[in-house]
Amino acid sequence: MPLALLALAVGAFGIGTTEFVMMGLLPDVADDLHISIPTAGHLVSAYALGVVIGAPLLAAVTARMPRRTVLMALMALFVAGNALSAFAPGYDSLLAARFLSGLPHGAFFGVGAVVATTMVPPERKARSVSLMFLGLTVANVAGVPVATLMGQHLGWRATFLGVSAIGVAAIASLALLIPHDHAPAPAAGLRGELAALRSVPVWLALGTTVAGFGALFAAYSYITPMLTDFAGYAESSVTLVLALFGVGATVGNLLGGRLSDHSLRATLFGGLVSLTAILSLFPLLMRTPVMAAVAVILLGTAAFVTGSPLQLMVMEKASAAPSLASSANQAAFNLANAGGAWIGGLALAAGFGTTSPALAGAGLAVLGLAVAGTAYLVDRHRATLPVGVAERVVASHVPEQPGALHR
Repeated sequence: MPLALLALAVGAFGIGTTEFVMMGLLPDVADDLHISIPTAGHLVSAYALGVVIGAPLLAAVTARMPRRTVLMALMALFVAGNALSAFAPGYDSLLAARFLSGLPHGAFFGVGAVVATTMVPPERKARSVSLMFLGLTVANVAGVPVATLMGQHLGWRATFLGVSAIGVAAIASLALLIPHDHAPAPAAGLRGELAALRSVPVWLALGTTVAGFGALFAAYSYITPMLTDFAGYAESSVTLVLALFGVGATVGNLLGGRLSDHSLRATLFGGLVSLTAILSLFPLLMRTPVMAAVAVILLGTAAFVTGSPLQLMVMEKASAAPSLASSANQAAFNLANAGGAWIGGLALAAGFGTTSPALAGAGLAVLGLAVAGTAYLVDRHRATLPVGVAERVVASHVPEQPGALHR
């Protein structure tokens, strides 16, 4: 694997750290700014909103720029957002800074995934994507705990200065390690990128992301009360157990990348089936501390096995103009975060019990399987069409490029 993937992983590490660290710093931020914790929680939502808006918007605006330049510009915006967070004088300015910090998130992963796949042979594309996402999963194991401790001992503003420093290191890595010839300006341009989103298979892949990762967040958003009220963990031990989730996610991400290079669709179906089974067993697994820890690891593994195949599937379905579709998949991931948490909360509010969000997540995983199955049937149907008809169907969804070979 090329060393240039390290530069993408460094950027992913910084983004993953700033995305999740706010959850651990909410009490400190609330005390310092004299606001309630629920009000401080809007800072998490502001970041997610920035991701959802910024992913397709920035990918579209930068459609004709060299991808290497785009990645460096996105990280510069990331540095600016986190530096402004560190020096924000009040709540409103911090809210705006968090929104700004979220804008480059989706586009960086989307464009970065496209660049990663151009640097490796076709049989290693999924592994290249998984190595970039490795920075995100490692952030949950190391970056977030260290950044949280830094904020608790040095003040929350020091955390965002530290994250800004990671962003500067990522820019330097991108400049040094990514060669110009592996990240040229895309030929499709804005019209081509937008036209690629007319493809039904692209939307089915995005729908699978929303349902599949919505299943994860339906349960994970409420994992703390499950661990303390049901499994018997002390609150002081929850952070360690959540680090185990990061370990499982890292294993699942690497495993998913390797397996997807052999069979992308089988890996996706296998991950969703495993996720359904694990979430369905949560009420039983949460009965003892040891089994609960195992359940948390398995949850991270099963969920992130699907990450690389979903990202690669979206890119392949929009092969002539993959940057916007790839970035839109990151927006779908954050919609899954918000939607999954909402659905899990409905199960709790309805009085179905502490572990009911996991069962709601199992239902979403089944929905993800249904959407993925529909995508498979659509592909099978197109494969059976006569050659001329199949070419017209593809041409109706994919922008024509000079010299492009459409499948």
